[in-house]
Amino acid sequence: MPGPMQRWRRPVAVGTTLLVAVAAGAVVLRDGTPPRRVVAHFDRAVGVYPGSDVRVLGVRVGEVVAVTPQGRTVQVTMSYDPEITVPADAQALIVPPSVVSDRYVQLTPAYAGGAALADRAEIPLERTAAPMEIDDIYQALDDFNRTLGPEGANRDGALSDLVATGRANLEGNGQNLHDTLDGLSRALATLSDGRQDLFGSVANLQRFTTALARSDREVRAFNQQLADVAEQLAGERDELAAALRNLSTALADVTTFVRQNRDALTSNVAALADITGILVRQQQAVIDILDVAPLALSNLNLAYNPRSGTLDTRDNVMGPYDPAGFACSLMVDQLPAAQVPAKCKALAQTLHSRGLPMTDQLRKLLKLPPGAPASGGSSPGDPLLHSPGAPIPNQAPGGSGITSDPTLGGILRGVS
Repeated sequence: MPGPMQRWRRPVAVGTTLLVAVAAGAVVLRDGTPPRRVVAHFDRAVGVYPGSDVRVLGVRVGEVVAVTPQGRTVQVTMSYDPEITVPADAQALIVPPSVVSDRYVQLTPAYAGGAALADRAEIPLERTAAPMEIDDIYQALDDFNRTLGPEGANRDGALSDLVATGRANLEGNGQNLHDTLDGLSRALATLSDGRQDLFGSVANLQRFTTALARSDREVRAFNQQLADVAEQLAGERDELAAALRNLSTALADVTTFVRQNRDALTSNVAALADITGILVRQQQAVIDILDVAPLALSNLNLAYNPRSGTLDTRDNVMGPYDPAGFACSLMVDQLPAAQVPAKCKALAQTLHSRGLPMTDQLRKLLKLPPGAPASGGSSPGDPLLHSPGAPIPNQAPGGSGITSDPTLGGILRGVS
C-alpha cells in the first residue's frame, strides 16, 4: 500500500501538470495568434534538442520544435513569440553557455528597423554558425602535432634544429632579451606619446611631396642642371684634383708659416685691432677727409702750372689777421683768462684803438661783443680790410679803376 507521502505527492503532481498546461494554453491563446516559425540550416547541431531555448539578446523568446538531419546539414525548426520582431537578414547561432549545459539558438542581431523576418522563413547555411566541438579542437591539435612531427616538418630534423638553434641563441641572453623588450616597450610608449608630432610630420611630408609634384617641371629642370654641373665637374676632374692637391700643399705651407710666425702674427693682429679701434673712434674725421680729399685733389690739379712746373697759389691762410693775433687767440681758447699773457691784452687794445681787424678771442679779452665792427681810422682802400678772395682795385697809375683777382681763379680768368 502506498504510504501517506506518496498519497500526498499524487495530487501535487496532478495539480502542477494542470497548471503548466493551463499556462501553455494561455501563452498560445492569450491573443489568438499562433507562434511564428523559422527554419535554420546548420552544418551540425550538437547539444540542440526539441525544447531547447530560442533567444534574442539572451532572453528566451521561443523553443526548438524539431531537429532533422538532411544529408550533410541539420535542419532546425524553431518557434518564437509572434510579438518579437526579427530582422529579415538575421543569423542563427548555436551558443554553448558551458561545457556541460544545454545549448540554445540565438537569433541575432536584435531588430532595429527595416524588413522583418517572415513567418516560416528559412535561414540558409551561410547565415548560421555552430561552435567548435572539443573533439574538433583535439583533432586540430593532433593534426598540427603530426604536421610538425617526424613524419612532417621534422622529417629531416629541421624543427629540431630550429629549436636547438633557438635554445642556443636564447641561452644566457635572458637579461638582454628583457632589456630589448623593455626598450621596445619604451620606444612604443614614446611613439604613442608623440603620435601627434609623428602624424604632423607625416602630414608635412605629404604637403612637401605634393609641392614637389606640383613643381615637377622645375624639379626636373633643377635635376637636369645639376646633372650638367656634375658632368662638367667630371670633365674637369683632373684639374679639380690638381687644384685640391695644390690647395692641400698651400694649406700646409700656411699652417707652417702661421706656426713659425705665431708671435709676430699675434702682435700684428693686436696692432691691427688698435688701428681699427682708432679708425672707429675717428670715423667722423675719416668721413670728412673722404669728403674733402676729392676737392683738394681737384684744386691741386687746377693750381699746377705746366709752363713753369710750379703750383700757383696765394698764401693767405690768416686773412687780415697777423700771426701775433692768431697766437693770442689760440692761448685765449686754451688757457684761463688769468693765465693769458699781458702782451696779448696789449695787442688787443692796440688793434682796437687803431680800428684794425680783430678775432673774436681778442674781442673777448676786451669784453667786446663778437664780430662787432672795429672803430678807427683805416682808409677804405686798405687791403687788410678786404676779405680773402675779394677783388682788389688795381692801383695802376692813372687810376683806371681796373680790378684784379689775385686768387688762382682770377689768375686763370685773367683781367676782366
